Amino acid sequence: MNLHYLIREPKKIKEQNPVLILIHGYGSNEEDLFSFASELPSEYYVISLRAPYDLQPYGHAWYAIHFDADANKFSDDEQAKQSRDLIASFIDEIVTKYPIDKNNINLIGFSQGAILSYATALSYPEKINKVIALSGYLNKNILVKDFASKNNQHQKFFISHGTVDQVIPVDWARKAAPFIQNLGLDVTYKEYPVGHGVAPQNFYDFRDWLNS
Repeated sequence: MNLHYLIREPKKIKEQNPVLILIHGYGSNEEDLFSFASELPSEYYVISLRAPYDLQPYGHAWYAIHFDADANKFSDDEQAKQSRDLIASFIDEIVTKYPIDKNNINLIGFSQGAILSYATALSYPEKINKVIALSGYLNKNILVKDFASKNNQHQKFFISHGTVDQVIPVDWARKAAPFIQNLGLDVTYKEYPVGHGVAPQNFYDFRDWLNS
């Protein structure tokens, strides 16, 4: 299964260019995060992915979310693992197709896309440099079994969440930073007084973090 995507080329194409891969949330599409591609640093390729599962009447998902009779939510972790591996193989494809620096591949994920960004980066750290996880949480069940023994010490994470997020509770998001710090990795964690979305200040903060 090939993933559909949108691409913005860097202002100056060199022999090797860094890339930002944008991973949207449940029910959205590749145009959502791509809307701020023009504001992202101009030296990067910006590639926005479309999730593989179609939802009705529109939109896409990286994995299904089921509800039981008591309105509890359950994630389809097997589908999530398949999407994690799809993103990893997509990275292999774009490195052969475009002049991308394979040591400077970075993920920006929102909501379900942030959950997938954590999973892909920690499961395949040799492929991922930096992760920006917006309004998501870390689901340990969709990491590969031996993730903790992988060579991941180069990785850096920027995590942010809205304090009044009504979709993913901020308490869930807060667990990710200590988990990643326990692996010995560099983490920046920020909260904003917003709901399930990216505040302007949040955008400027992660852009500054990318540039630093």
